[in-house]
Amino acid sequence: MNAWLLAAAVLAVGGIAPCLLLGLSGPTHRRLAGLNLAAVVTAVVLLLLAQGFGHPSYTDLALDLAVLAPAGTLVFTRFLAGEER
Repeated sequence: MNAWLLAAAVLAVGGIAPCLLLGLSGPTHRRLAGLNLAAVVTAVVLLLLAQGFGHPSYTDLALDLAVLAPAGTLVFTRFLAGEER
């Protein structure tokens, strides 16, 4: 295990757990923030794993997530806007 994989493991455990807590409880704006933050943390974890395993092709998944996560947030926001009317 190298430093990249150790950093990915620490960030995965210590970073995604608070995002899940935000995403599963509280008002809708906090859940939306938790969803957005979880996407960012997951992209960073995937980049660290790609560097740790030494396969630069693994970064494609992290970059795809970075592009698609804001679109998913907009879709989620659209669904929430439909509920409040």
